[in-house]
Amino acid sequence: MPGKLIVFEGLDQSGKETQAQELRERLRNQGHRARLVSFPDYGTSIGEEIARALQGERDYGPEVMQLLFIANRYERKPAMEHWMEGGLILVCDRYRASSIAYGEAQGLAATWLADTQQFLPQPALTILLDISPHTALTRKAVGRDRYERDLQLLERVRESYLRQATQPGWHVVNGEQPKPAVSEAVTQIVDAWLAPA
Repeated sequence: MPGKLIVFEGLDQSGKETQAQELRERLRNQGHRARLVSFPDYGTSIGEEIARALQGERDYGPEVMQLLFIANRYERKPAMEHWMEGGLILVCDRYRASSIAYGEAQGLAATWLADTQQFLPQPALTILLDISPHTALTRKAVGRDRYERDLQLLERVRESYLRQATQPGWHVVNGEQPKPAVSEAVTQIVDAWLAPA
């Protein structure tokens, strides 16, 4: 069976990394072959440049930043396709919708951001962990990058995510809940998705 791609999206501190790791382990315990993927991937040359920009060492405009994020995903495309061809379920912490949300929040066209990523592997299931920007701030009060410090930007990012989440294949989970409740909601969504029709 060809593999599938499950993506977690949401603001920073929404619990994406935690839920992605938990889901990978749960899938493995159920007998599935699963692997975790995370973006940005700071282990590549483009990823290193993204890290410098997020920390303020580079001053790129919104178009360049989103093209860097998108190029970073294309860097990993061959590996992702290889893993999925081998039957793995990939659990991804942040993916294509992130560029649409953050780019759209900075005035870029959502259609351009989507078209630029059309040749990347398509998610089969996307779970939005929805939290407010103020919750993101309280969960990480120090060491925030240039995007995390801009609450008005994050409000627009959240609006874009919620708009995107009306598309087929998306589910919204209230990320303001205690972690066990979020995990239970994610489990129900994924189990229903994996169940034979």
